[in-house]
Amino acid sequence: MSVLAIDAGTTGVTALVVTEDGQIESRGYEEFRQHFPSPGWVEHNPEDIWQATLSACSAALGGASGSPTCVGLATQRETAVLWDRRTLAAPCRAIVWQDRRTTGICDRLRKGGHEPRVSELTGLRLDPYFTATKLTWLAEHEPGVWEGVETGNVAVGTVDSYLVARLTGGALHVTDPSNASRTLLYGLASGEWEPELCELFGVPQHALPEIGPNYGPIGRTAPSAFLGLELPISGMAGDQQAALFGQICFDVGDVKCTYGTGSFVLANLGGEIVRSESGLLTTVAWQTPSGERTFALEGSIFVTGAAVQWLRDGLCMIGTAAESESLARTVPDSGGVVFVPALTGLGAPHWEPEARGLITGITRGTTRAHLARATLEAIAFEVRDVVEAMTSGAVPVLKADGGASANDLLMQLQADQIGAAVERPALEETTALGAAFLAGLGSGVWASQAELRRTWQLERRFEPGPRDDDAYDRWRAAVELAGRPSSVTHR
Repeated sequence: MSVLAIDAGTTGVTALVVTEDGQIESRGYEEFRQHFPSPGWVEHNPEDIWQATLSACSAALGGASGSPTCVGLATQRETAVLWDRRTLAAPCRAIVWQDRRTTGICDRLRKGGHEPRVSELTGLRLDPYFTATKLTWLAEHEPGVWEGVETGNVAVGTVDSYLVARLTGGALHVTDPSNASRTLLYGLASGEWEPELCELFGVPQHALPEIGPNYGPIGRTAPSAFLGLELPISGMAGDQQAALFGQICFDVGDVKCTYGTGSFVLANLGGEIVRSESGLLTTVAWQTPSGERTFALEGSIFVTGAAVQWLRDGLCMIGTAAESESLARTVPDSGGVVFVPALTGLGAPHWEPEARGLITGITRGTTRAHLARATLEAIAFEVRDVVEAMTSGAVPVLKADGGASANDLLMQLQADQIGAAVERPALEETTALGAAFLAGLGSGVWASQAELRRTWQLERRFEPGPRDDDAYDRWRAAVELAGRPSSVTHR
C-alpha cells in the first residue's frame, strides 16, 4: 500500500508517493509564479497553485509502481483564497500569508481595544500574517468580489479548502482545525468558528468551510477533476503542523523547526491550551476523528530561506541556494556584518510588521562571503530567539527539516546558538510525510502513532559547540534598529 501526499507550499507544490515503510517511492515538484504588485504585497493566482498540483501529482504517480490507497494534503496556511462555488474560478488573486497590506486594519482594531479579546479567543495576535484581516481588506477594497461572498456564490477559505474543492470537483467546502486555528476566526476553546470574530472582521460565517478532523474519511477525489482518479482524501493539515506530525513529535515537549521560505518552530503541548507571554502563538496541532485535539506553541519567522533566495534572485550573488554554504565557509565568520532579513516585517517573538531589512557592519573588507555567512547566522539567531522564548533555553533536542536543513553549516550554527543538539531526519520532506502519515492513519495504511514511530530515521545529529555571543549581541542591537525603520531612514 502507498499514499499520495501533496505539499502545496508558498513557492511550489511537492507530491510524494510514500510506501508502507515510510519511504519515498517517487516524487514530483512544480513551482508557481509569485506576484508582488506593490511593496509589501504578495499574491498567488489560485489556478496556478492548482495546475502546479496536477503537474506535481502526475509526475509522482508516473514514477510509482501502483495506484496509491489514499491522498493526504499539507498546505501553506493563512493565505486567503476566494473561488466561485459553481465554476471554481477565483475572482481575484489569493492574498498570501507574507502579505503586509493589512497593517492599517490591524492598527485600527488594536486602537479599538480588540486585541486582548481576539488573543483570548484565538491564541493569536492582530497581525497581517493571519487570514481574517486579509478578508476584511477584500471586503473594503473589492466590493464587487465581496458581494459574491455575501450572497453565497463565492466561497472563502485557505489553500487547503481551495485544493479540496478542486480535488473533489466542487463537492466539498471543508477545512481542518490546524488551518482554521490560523485564521483569527476560530475559537481555541470552542473548536468552532466564533460568531463574535466573524462579526468583528466582517466575514459571513456561511461563506466559511466546515471544520472536520485532521484524518479520517474527508471526501473522495473526482476522476473528472483529478487525473482520472477516485481516491479517498483521508488526511489534511497546515504545513507546519504536518511537519510536526511527520517528525514524529507526538510527545509533550517535542520541538521541531522547519527551515523553508520562513522558519517555524513548534512545540507539542498535548491536550492543554498554554498561553504564551513571550510573543509566541498557541495553535491546534491536530484533531483525531473522535474530537481529541493536540495543541502546539509556535514561533513563526517570516523570512529565513527566502533570505537566501534574495541573495540568489535579488542580488544575483549566488547561482543556487546551495552555494550559500560553500561561499560562507570561505570565511571564518561574518567579519562583523549583521543581516536582519525583515523583508516582510518581523514575526515571533518581536512582531514588528513595519520592520524592514537591515545590513550593518559593512567595511571596505566586506565581501559577498561575509554577507552569505551573515545570512546563515541570521537564520540561526532568529530561531534562537524563538527557542529561548518558547523553552527558557532548555530544549533537549531540536528536530530540523525543510530545504535549508540540508545546509550543514547552518545546522551546526543552529546547534551552537541554542546550546542543544539538532537532529536531521533521513527524509527531510517531513511536511509531505506528515500529510502522508495523517492520510494513512485515516485510511488504515498505518494502525497507530506507535507504528509510525518506527519509520523515522536519523540522518545526522549536530552537537552544540562554542557559540559567538558577541555576534548575537550585535544581532539583537540590529533587530532593535530594524524594528524602527523611520529612525534608520532619518539618521
